Amino acid sequence: MRKALVVGINNYPSSPLFGCINDASAFGNIIETNGDGARNFDVVLKTDVPTKSELKSLIVKLFEGDCDTSLFYFSGHGFINEFGGYIVTPDHKQYDEGVSMDDILQAATESKAKNKVIILDCCNSGALGSPKITGGKTAHIGEGISILTASRENEASLEINGHGVFTNLLLDAIRGGAADLRGHITPGSIYAYIDQALGPWDQRPVFKTNITKFTSLRTVMPQVPIEVLRKLTEYFPTPQDEFALDPSFEDTNAPLIDHKIIEPYAKPENVAVFKHLQKMQGVGLVVPVNEQFMYFAAMNSKSCKLTALGYHYWRLVKEKRI
Repeated sequence: MRKALVVGINNYPSSPLFGCINDASAFGNIIETNGDGARNFDVVLKTDVPTKSELKSLIVKLFEGDCDTSLFYFSGHGFINEFGGYIVTPDHKQYDEGVSMDDILQAATESKAKNKVIILDCCNSGALGSPKITGGKTAHIGEGISILTASRENEASLEINGHGVFTNLLLDAIRGGAADLRGHITPGSIYAYIDQALGPWDQRPVFKTNITKFTSLRTVMPQVPIEVLRKLTEYFPTPQDEFALDPSFEDTNAPLIDHKIIEPYAKPENVAVFKHLQKMQGVGLVVPVNEQFMYFAAMNSKSCKLTALGYHYWRLVKEKRI
């Protein structure tokens, strides 16, 4: 069981926002299913939650019970004062601005869910995970918790074109931009994707975690089919082996093609293997030896070999983790 509470608040009486409901709706719609349409998260989408009490009740309910993953996403105003950070609700008053980030962290820490993921797109969101009780210097993050925030605790979180800058990149990441070669998207890969997309002068995302294993937040169709990835150990019995090629692996090297051909002519079984190797080369797992392109490696009877990334995935296949 995987459940997600997704909240977006625009309707602040004194300082309304315009992109937060868009953010929450888009995030909830994407995270609800995987790339193949299979159900992913049971999503509760709440917009313009009017009071601190209601929002805190929703958060407490999210982290209740024993489930695989509980995910909390918030887009709205954030605030920080001498007592800590807050996600702001429309009924905010001085020194009662909304739900304390420390309280959110405590609810996640006490939760029996195996994985707890908190994503905040609000100003000062980086304060989550650094309680003021320690002077903000020590992060008290319980086991199984991952925190991803739009900005550091002293930074604003900006909107552009109807979405928060952070969530715009987050949406691209979970659509597939942050997927590994198996199609898995994790909090760590999302952070890496967003971090690389933002320049040094932009707001800086923050990632904090205390886990022994990343959980996949969403899966998409892998860049290389899993059944092809599993052939790595078949084509390369050891990571140091090279796979010998010759012209019979190139499908255009056939009498029906009007250009110079070389014996041995294309063989269907070799062509099928070569297409697999070309897919692997396209994602950085394999490189031709002493040639720039795989085509010439085949036509000149050279070979191909694993890259360092290829060795990593070769090991995953060997250990039956793929």
